[in-house]
Amino acid sequence: MNTIHVDVVSAEESIFSGEARFVALPGEAGELGIYPRHTPLITRIRPGSVRIETADGGEEFVFVAGGILEVQPGSVTVLSDTAIRGKDLDDEKAAAARAAAEEALKNAKSDVDFAKAQSELAVMAAQIAALRKFRQKR
Repeated sequence: MNTIHVDVVSAEESIFSGEARFVALPGEAGELGIYPRHTPLITRIRPGSVRIETADGGEEFVFVAGGILEVQPGSVTVLSDTAIRGKDLDDEKAAAARAAAEEALKNAKSDVDFAKAQSELAVMAAQIAALRKFRQKR
């Protein structure tokens, strides 16, 4: 069986490290699917879920708030400022953060404030979508 080593790392910790059969994640230009011996690639990723099909046939889900993806024939590295294991996603925290981002958007006083609030809202919407996707798989 062919596998590829996968590392998902946040600014605080290593979220996942192990062998996988397949990895799917939101690339900058669309959804990416990576199998072992994939062509080398470096790209930005959008906020969303990383789905890892582990070597034993299980699945791991990780929410990333964007970041960088590096693919080598034998390894995949996902670097993100914020990454949360699917099992650690919290409905209430995500909804509260989304409401705070919506409020910040309404109260933005400059283009910079507006852009920052808009970005935070997009990340929270992606986190809520990832949470729903994770819950459906369980």
